Amino acid sequence: MANLIVERVETARSGQNPYVISRLKSGWLVIGDVQPLPGYCVLLADPVVESLNALDEAGRSQYSLDMIGAGDALLAVTDAERINYETLCNAEPALHSHLVPRYAWEPEDKRRRVPWIAYDWKTARRFDPAQDGLFIARMRDALK
Repeated sequence: MANLIVERVETARSGQNPYVISRLKSGWLVIGDVQPLPGYCVLLADPVVESLNALDEAGRSQYSLDMIGAGDALLAVTDAERINYETLCNAEPALHSHLVPRYAWEPEDKRRRVPWIAYDWKTARRFDPAQDGLFIARMRDALK
């Protein structure tokens, strides 16, 4: 099951993943490679499994609670109105969930659409450790 999610989890375990925000009970919360909307994050399951259905009941519950807790932290440190949660596992067949803050300041034609369609992810601002460092620190504090 070698794919980007597996690689990111392995580098997180070794302390070499610059995107890591925090180790949670069910996996790793990382900041997105790109930031089409400020605060976009991904929860990577650890251990890596192919889908939420591959976890036992306790694992499913913990993953869901961690995802919601990360969303609570995002709400606390951003001015987001809500968080969109999306678990796909199609392009990268390993359990991971996208957490996308949604904001009142977004243009109406974008705010009501799914972020994958509303925004150009290919040209979005790339993660920058210097620029995103304060956000990561605030998220770590909120997740304690």
